[in-house]
Amino acid sequence: MAGYGVSSEKMTSTRPTWAEISRSRLVHNHDVLRRLAGPETELLAVVKANAYGHGLAECARVLETNGARWFGVTSVEEGVALRRVCPEARILIMSGVWAGEAESAIEQNLTAVVWEPQHLDWLEEAARRRGLGAGTVPVHLEIDTGMSRQGAGRRELAALVERMGPGSPLRLEAVMTHFHSPDDGQDTREQIGLFVAALAAMGERRIGWDFVSAGSSANLLLHDDTTALVGVAKQMGARRMVRAGIALYGYSPLPANAGAGWGAMGEPSPVKEPGLKPVLAWKTRVTSLREIGIGTSAGYGATFTAQRPTRLALLPVGYADGLNWRLGNRGRALIRGQRAPIAGRISMDQTVVDVTDIAGVAAGDEAVLIGEQGGEKITADDLADLQKTIAYEVLCDIGARVPRVMVE
Repeated sequence: MAGYGVSSEKMTSTRPTWAEISRSRLVHNHDVLRRLAGPETELLAVVKANAYGHGLAECARVLETNGARWFGVTSVEEGVALRRVCPEARILIMSGVWAGEAESAIEQNLTAVVWEPQHLDWLEEAARRRGLGAGTVPVHLEIDTGMSRQGAGRRELAALVERMGPGSPLRLEAVMTHFHSPDDGQDTREQIGLFVAALAAMGERRIGWDFVSAGSSANLLLHDDTTALVGVAKQMGARRMVRAGIALYGYSPLPANAGAGWGAMGEPSPVKEPGLKPVLAWKTRVTSLREIGIGTSAGYGATFTAQRPTRLALLPVGYADGLNWRLGNRGRALIRGQRAPIAGRISMDQTVVDVTDIAGVAAGDEAVLIGEQGGEKITADDLADLQKTIAYEVLCDIGARVPRVMVE
């Protein structure tokens, strides 16, 4: 159950640490995002990085059954894994191709993002070796409008577009860009302006494309100017595409002050409240209990010392599973519907929690690291705040040795 898969069967692992992936919540979030995107926008479901730690194969199956037609992955390797379970889906390789990968990309009907001449070289050579005709290999051309990560600059666009003219096996299916600060209206408006200018210049060369691809989860959750790209796309005989990632899994990428600069006179524009539901719950069980006296320490470095007679519970989960070391003496687990503080440092494979104030804790009790229990809740955002990171990292860090179990 490691790697790209998710078990749909009852968990049989002898080590009681697992993550539950809610099918119904994933469908709910997908429906919410499709409504926000609107009927004139194609929604691409980003399932890269093992579906943000949720399990690539099963999440993609659920989304495809719910009507998803496009998926975004990082690499050809991820694309090949996804193709095994979604033979009819359109799969976008969002980080492009590397030397030696073009043959597999074409064989598996994967669509590559391109921005370097070498990308075109590799894909053209592989297409011609397979005897493919003109315009048979779709690609998405990325334009850099300020991210300075991927994408071609304005000066390189003409030469790249020329390469995809009549006679080339490559077909320009989409033109795309990536917004570096989607929660900031002014920055995004500037990037939109650069993007639209580049599109107009390309249009003068009388080359068409099917999609204008720009925007992410953040843009769907904000009332922002990227919706104007629907009209821009229509003028060019195309459709708008939005690439939604973290919101599919129930989390907003927006900071608390999101929307600044979107409204009139710089006033914040309201963030849409779609009722996203976290899809993943991370659980384990109490394996052992002990009582220690005042002055007794726990864990490496003796960073926890009992200030009273203390009852400790042992959980079979540690930083090798993705429970970050920084949560030592800071994090919590839910046991019997109450918060049990982590006592001492987190070990590679085990964590100790203080259950002195929780009556009746016994070996075998469920402990929730992310999720809900007895009216209490811990989210990936909560762990991210303690670790001074983002929910994306918390979710993606949950290790491959933690089985993902699909539940309703």
